[in-house]
Amino acid sequence: MSVELIDIALAEHQPHPTLAKRMTGKVRAVLTETIGVREVRHEILVPVWLDVQTGMSEEDIELGLMVKAADIVGRLKQHMGVVPG
Repeated sequence: MSVELIDIALAEHQPHPTLAKRMTGKVRAVLTETIGVREVRHEILVPVWLDVQTGMSEEDIELGLMVKAADIVGRLKQHMGVVPG
């Protein structure tokens, strides 16, 4: 079994409703999972947050949210690869 991240994109983001200088968002990740000869496609929304630093541009914020989501997906892939023995 293998899992590959084939696409990642910011679906939405907004300021946190109560915490100043924090952005929240959802990142859409598309993964393919190969089981034997069969390929299954999964689309997931990953909720993420980021503390905004002074001087960060909108592009920096969007990239930061996607990087956090990619890290979460990477940990998910790592756990999926572990076969209990």
